[in-house]
Amino acid sequence: MCGIVAYVGPKDAAPILLEGLQRLEYRGYDSAGVVVSNKGLKMRKVKGRVADLAAAVPARFKGTLGIGHTRWATHGAPSDVNAHPHLSADERIAVVHNGIIENADELRAKLEADGAVFLSETDSEVLSHLIARTVEEADSLEEAVRGALKRVVGTYGIAVIDAQRPGEVVVARNGSPIVLGIGEKEMFAASDVAALVRYTRQVVHLEDGELAVLRADGFHTFASDARETAKEPLTVDWDAGHYDTGGYEHYLLKEISEQPETVARTLRGRLDDRFHIAHLGGLNMDARETRSFRRVKIIGCGSAYYSGQIGAQLIEELARIPADAEPASEFRYRSPVVEPDTLYVAISQSGETYDTLAAVQELKRKGGRVLGIVNTVGSAIAREVDGGLYLHAGPEVSVASTKAFTSTAVAFALLALHLGRVRDLSPADGRRVCEGLRALPGQIKEILALEPQIKELAGKYADSPSMMFVGRVRGYPVAREGAQKLKEISYVHAEAYPASELKHGPLALIGPEMPTVAIVPDDELLDKNLTTLGEIRARGGRVLMVGHRTADPKLADDCLVVPRNEIELDPILLSIPLQLFAYHAAVALGRDVDKPRNLAKSVTVE
Repeated sequence: MCGIVAYVGPKDAAPILLEGLQRLEYRGYDSAGVVVSNKGLKMRKVKGRVADLAAAVPARFKGTLGIGHTRWATHGAPSDVNAHPHLSADERIAVVHNGIIENADELRAKLEADGAVFLSETDSEVLSHLIARTVEEADSLEEAVRGALKRVVGTYGIAVIDAQRPGEVVVARNGSPIVLGIGEKEMFAASDVAALVRYTRQVVHLEDGELAVLRADGFHTFASDARETAKEPLTVDWDAGHYDTGGYEHYLLKEISEQPETVARTLRGRLDDRFHIAHLGGLNMDARETRSFRRVKIIGCGSAYYSGQIGAQLIEELARIPADAEPASEFRYRSPVVEPDTLYVAISQSGETYDTLAAVQELKRKGGRVLGIVNTVGSAIAREVDGGLYLHAGPEVSVASTKAFTSTAVAFALLALHLGRVRDLSPADGRRVCEGLRALPGQIKEILALEPQIKELAGKYADSPSMMFVGRVRGYPVAREGAQKLKEISYVHAEAYPASELKHGPLALIGPEMPTVAIVPDDELLDKNLTTLGEIRARGGRVLMVGHRTADPKLADDCLVVPRNEIELDPILLSIPLQLFAYHAAVALGRDVDKPRNLAKSVTVE
């Protein structure tokens, strides 16, 4: 959630740190700071945006080594003092930290009893004092950091510099990502490759429990017991251009508009016209093993979880394997029964979502077979799982997920097709699904062309204090994701219910002040869905119907008609207009669309 940037090399560090922090703004934050080393440590930090920090950095703020941070508050309110970096009392050590130190209160009490004076309310300041106490007796900064971390319980991604060792940065990871960037006689580190791609595309991902020392001429990595570790650099596909708005007013609109291309990339090279199956070599499973699974369990958080619900429906329909989705944050805490004949699938756009990563690690400890569906090559979840699919959707900058959500649903369609054809799905049905998948990019373009109509409808409903979203079976996860999008970027209260559940309680809320968005595909449940619309209208509720046909004006005030695909794939298309609806409602209300309040893009804390 927070962002880290570090640099060591021949150049002036401050502009590099500030530019890197700007690249990480999409992760969500409330304050920012930088420190550079030049005959001592020079620091600036402020509550507010990176632009506020840049304005506070003086012209004479030179140094060829430094660290920077954007903070998302967990311990202590957003303020200048609570912002990172944190210095030791003698201003020798500077630390930036992502994560949570669980035993911070205990450590703080011991340090204060030993004479330490704390300036902030944060758990992170403990680290600067701990390392300062250790560095006096250590032979190196890396030894001091390693010794301090032995006393820490919790999660961390940290970068540390020492005023008396101005040529090196020490970084460490445990549960919060750290990526090294390899340049020409310069080294970088960050919590996300977004901060690095302007300068290098050669990266190294640290594992949990791993540390690294960065110097201008290179790096070395080691474990917490000082054992050297060998790391092979990866080349990332993304470059700085992927992080520009491309002429769009917001990243969110750009990412919605990119979906014909991103879906095409997710599908590219994965459909087989001879056997009408999906080629998914990354699963690392042969046909015999694939047939051995009797159940599929999908875990994810937020929009990833809702895409998992679409995936579970696809797997049950196409492969006839019982499947369900569950929030990873709940799964990991309920002591789940891990069955050897269950295939587990973890979803995360960033590949670093902490709750999902922890659930994967719990599954692996218990012997579960885990696949990953992620967008970021080399991410923690991608490295932990037994196999999986990369989305190839490109970086998603806006906090609200759109193109990654859609590509994840498409990836599940590929997985369901693969599982189905290995089992009992006929070649004719395989051909039908392949053709439907190939039609998706063009049909998404057709939906995007409806933007003027959707914008008008969004303006019409944006002033509603609350909205209901309903759908049946395939339509229910679409309704859930639609409600999620509206509430997270427009701050309009929105709830989603199965359409069949309205009369079991939520119907009491329906009235003229509570509009309903109804997901009504042309499937075997059409008549039942139309009956639900009648129940809403009979109680004075306004209805916006999203489906494949216009409705009788007695049943719906407004209709959004989208192209039809195969009924199993229709949820993918029905989700697209709801993204545009939420976007234009948020714009109409003057919201900060790309950085909604209180939220972060990559949730790397509990």
